[in-house]
Amino acid sequence: MHRILITGKNGQVGHELQRSLAPLGELVATDRQELDLSQSGERIEQALDRRHPDIIVNPAAYTAVDKAESDEETANAVNADAVGAIARWAARRGALLVHYSTDYVFNGDGERPWREDDATGPQSAYGRSKLAGEEAIRLAAPRHLILRTSWVFGAHGANFLKTMLKLGQERDALKVVDDQIGAPAPAALIADITAELIREYLAKPAGFAFGTYHLAPHGETSWHGYARYLLQRAASSGLPLRINPADIQGIPSSDYPLPAKRPANSRLCCDKLEKTFNISLPEWKSGVDQVLAELLNGAPDNKGIPRE
Repeated sequence: MHRILITGKNGQVGHELQRSLAPLGELVATDRQELDLSQSGERIEQALDRRHPDIIVNPAAYTAVDKAESDEETANAVNADAVGAIARWAARRGALLVHYSTDYVFNGDGERPWREDDATGPQSAYGRSKLAGEEAIRLAAPRHLILRTSWVFGAHGANFLKTMLKLGQERDALKVVDDQIGAPAPAALIADITAELIREYLAKPAGFAFGTYHLAPHGETSWHGYARYLLQRAASSGLPLRINPADIQGIPSSDYPLPAKRPANSRLCCDKLEKTFNISLPEWKSGVDQVLAELLNGAPDNKGIPRE
């Protein structure tokens, strides 16, 4: 039986990976106490030696995008240095490394969805640290999958979707940015696609198509469009709201300044993933509907949606 190590088990993707990867082998799910990626590379490699996985799946990351602007050293330690240590260990042991990256590695310009071979140009400390992690993997570990995604959400953990549901019950007015475009990616979808890719790797390791792939649902929206769709669906499902979803105001990013620059264009072209592995990705609205239903029904691992 293959041993699969998951980092960041308490995060949105890490939580879902424990479900999706359970049928594929012996899982070793770790949190920050068990595998701290802010430690030295030597300590990280020692921790891996103790667990000796055949496959490492690394959703753990420094994701405090704004805080990274004033703490780039820590962001680099977790998102780049630690990833390099994991990659070197995986290369020595012949292990597969699955790692998650982000649309923030691009400069966010234009309107065309980003392809895997497009020039990178991160505009934030977070984006620079994630790109450095990608480069460390490509340098050290030939047997790797880098999955770039965007706007991750789920029933577990904190995210935009859950924040909007809470605010929709508390406020009669909301302003949401409408000039950043992308596709909300469900953590469950990311985990399920990861399981499908690992399943194919285990079946045909010799001919497996390693490399970098984009992973996001079809379609596109703004944060404003996302919020309106979500709260319209919540209202039609019976959730009592103070705000009328049609009254949510769209605003430019300049009206909501933050320390880190957000990409205006977070669109990801996922043709390579779909064609290489014969995968059909869903539309973004279906994932929002699924997580909303899970929250409204009170998912076993969370308290559902706070109600007034």
